[in-house]
Amino acid sequence: MFENLSERLSGAVNSLRGRGRLTEDNIRDTLRQVRMALLEADVALPVVREFISHVRERAVGEEVLKSLSPGQALIRVVHEELVSVMGTRAEGLDLRAQPPAVIMVAGLQGSGKTTTVAKLARWLIEREKKKVIVASADIYRPAAILQLETLAGTIGAGFMPSSEKDDPVDIARRALAEARRQLADVLLLDTAGRLHIDEQMMQEVRDVHAAAEPVETLFVLDSMAGQDAVRAAQAFDEALPLTGIVLTKTDGDARGGAALSARHITGKPIKFIGTGEKVEAIELFHPERIASRILGMGDVLTLVEQVQEKTDRAKTEKLARKLKKGKGFNMVDLRDQLEQMLQMGGMSGLLDKLPGMGQVPEAVRQQADDGQIRRQIAIINSMTPGERRHPRIINGSRKRRIAAGAGLAVQDVNRLVKQHAQMQKMMKKMSKGGPGAMMRAMKGRLPPGFS
Repeated sequence: MFENLSERLSGAVNSLRGRGRLTEDNIRDTLRQVRMALLEADVALPVVREFISHVRERAVGEEVLKSLSPGQALIRVVHEELVSVMGTRAEGLDLRAQPPAVIMVAGLQGSGKTTTVAKLARWLIEREKKKVIVASADIYRPAAILQLETLAGTIGAGFMPSSEKDDPVDIARRALAEARRQLADVLLLDTAGRLHIDEQMMQEVRDVHAAAEPVETLFVLDSMAGQDAVRAAQAFDEALPLTGIVLTKTDGDARGGAALSARHITGKPIKFIGTGEKVEAIELFHPERIASRILGMGDVLTLVEQVQEKTDRAKTEKLARKLKKGKGFNMVDLRDQLEQMLQMGGMSGLLDKLPGMGQVPEAVRQQADDGQIRRQIAIINSMTPGERRHPRIINGSRKRRIAAGAGLAVQDVNRLVKQHAQMQKMMKKMSKGGPGAMMRAMKGRLPPGFS
């Protein structure tokens, strides 16, 4: 998400970095580039006008012009205004209610409501340690109820059955009664969507809302739909007392205009963003961190949280002890690292959160794809246990057998063996000189195996 906007915006403000003095001319030129970047990202025009007005007002003031580093000061102003547009702080779910706290999810058809219900349920179960029940009042979309039942089974949430013959309001009432009977902490209620907004749909969703009395009413906004989605959010906000927005499909949206427009247009906070199709691909929306990503500053805090949440601590500690004792970094260790990388969103997900990675050439970024990681895992899986533990025994005939087993070419095996040797050297330096030695060895390049 934000790739196009980040490239244009960081390029515009970075042109001022290191300038000893700013003039109205170079500020005007930079703001023109910023305005174009925002418009090309499909940010709503009223949002662009207000954003540029606020930045210009601060840019020509003492705060920037009389700063010791005016270029950096202006970058800080742009960052702070981006944060202000998106909501200043993270706002999670407000579950301060007599259990079960009801969370109702609404939105247009195809926006990802059902998957979002499952993602939120998993987030509540794993992060908040809540007992969650999910129910579907979508009696129109074929297999919507079955889809939610299947997802509930994979994440360990309770499921209240319903059918296409039921009345949505009755489903809401029965789900609430079932959640109370099972002493659930949270009831997540999926509702029907349409391809477009119509009065019948709005009346039904109002009736379901009245029956469920939710503490949170979330609108699921498809970020790839741009301003159409933001206008739909506005219409839903007029019909329902929305408490927040969940942005979906952000992994497929390179522009990011919806994220910058949604809060300004609706006045409702963005609470979560969906970052992929899997049920674990959801993040709490932190405006400050997102603003840093847009300006190419990275998002190290989110990366650290993902590492803590998704890495296997036991395996990591075992590898650290092994390296400390001077033992080699073998193919089993490499496979563990590759698998954990996939769990954290793959290479593209990691690169977005590292500072300065916006400057990495696009050709290099494209080489760091998750398909390559999976191919490398397949090669390692095709090896014998002895070959994984002692890669140096892998000769020509073994490489041919490994390549055939993985369904790849011998050149792919050669490449992995070479990359493993490079990583082994890097790990050796790290065990002797710490992370600083490893970073010096990398010299700003991507890790071996991804470039």
